[in-house]
Amino acid sequence: MWSEHLRQRLDELDAGGLRRHLRVAETGTAPRQRVRDAQGHSRELLLFCSNDYLGLAAHPAIAEALVEGARHWGGGSGASPLVSGHSAAHEAVAHWLAQAFAGHIPQARALGFCTGYMANMGVLTALGDADVELFCDQLNHASLIDGARLARARVSVYPHADIDALAARLAASAAPRKLIATDSVFSMDGDIAPLRELLVLAEAHDALLMVDDAHGFGVLGEQGLGALQHLGLRSERLVLVGTLGKAAGVAGAFVVAQDRVVEFLLQRARHYIFSTATPPALEHAVLASLRLIHGPEGARRRAALRERIAQWRAGAQALLARHPELGWHLLESHTPVQALVVGGNARAMALSARLETQGLRVAGIRPPTVPVGTARLRVTLCAEHSAGDVERLLHALELAALSLSEETA
Repeated sequence: MWSEHLRQRLDELDAGGLRRHLRVAETGTAPRQRVRDAQGHSRELLLFCSNDYLGLAAHPAIAEALVEGARHWGGGSGASPLVSGHSAAHEAVAHWLAQAFAGHIPQARALGFCTGYMANMGVLTALGDADVELFCDQLNHASLIDGARLARARVSVYPHADIDALAARLAASAAPRKLIATDSVFSMDGDIAPLRELLVLAEAHDALLMVDDAHGFGVLGEQGLGALQHLGLRSERLVLVGTLGKAAGVAGAFVVAQDRVVEFLLQRARHYIFSTATPPALEHAVLASLRLIHGPEGARRRAALRERIAQWRAGAQALLARHPELGWHLLESHTPVQALVVGGNARAMALSARLETQGLRVAGIRPPTVPVGTARLRVTLCAEHSAGDVERLLHALELAALSLSEETA
């Protein structure tokens, strides 16, 4: 019974162009990576699909810190944080983050999680009591959506970045406590949430504002502290979630909030309390990464990344102007996440496959990750991409588009 049911469901995924396939990376994260496909074929590809925005994943200083941490701490942490898993390495990272964000969140305190997914789930399920109303952007990440589903709070989903709609819902709410939850940089579109306006609403309606800065931390802000620094925000109402496996190039996640909020999470966030802590060696490497992000090298890498973003956007817009018949749309974004909407699932995946035959790996994104009819290529840029790499992508994309158009004419 189960076998037949699962076969039918998998056939449905195939029919809708929605089946996903696992690849095997044979070399470390970098713009050029050797990848083995499901058929066992291995080749080097130029990647435009990694979230390693600053190119730190293979940085020698971080690799050396990981080795040094392993020599001192060994492999694992041995237990959950509240048992025996919270080491001096974890404490050092939490202290660094609290100090770094002190100018944005009064009485800032940080708490580490194993993943960003767990951090978002932990915050929302801990704070989302039955007498809370939770206001969520329509395009929030899956981790925020799942956290909202598991919370006991009433959930109100507002149209993407629609401040007026949110204001009306907040004004109509009779909930004793309110919590607004949003991505900072939306992971499939690349746009930045109207955080200034959201914070004004939070202040006006006595709400907390939870910001998932997974794709902003390390990239935005003069010192790479993310969306809060980029926009100059400061409030005790802010609850910031950041990840350490994207621009930071390592692994894990954190929450920074006012001390009392973090103390409550430490007592009630089940995803923190009941999970084995991250290995201390990883935390030692994270600290090295944070120092790089915050220093001159981080500034240099962010400047290089901005150049690649500008180059890509100018080139992609020129390509679309030359070929309006394609009907594609480049979403507005000045972050490393660049979405080229092509429409149908099959079209997006065919483009992705055609680019791969030219030695480039660009992710094709389909529902349910994005709305039906908006399948896209999600191009992600890295500080270590060269100008030549971006030119190669633009040329390959034009060749692939024209080739597919001829085949379907």
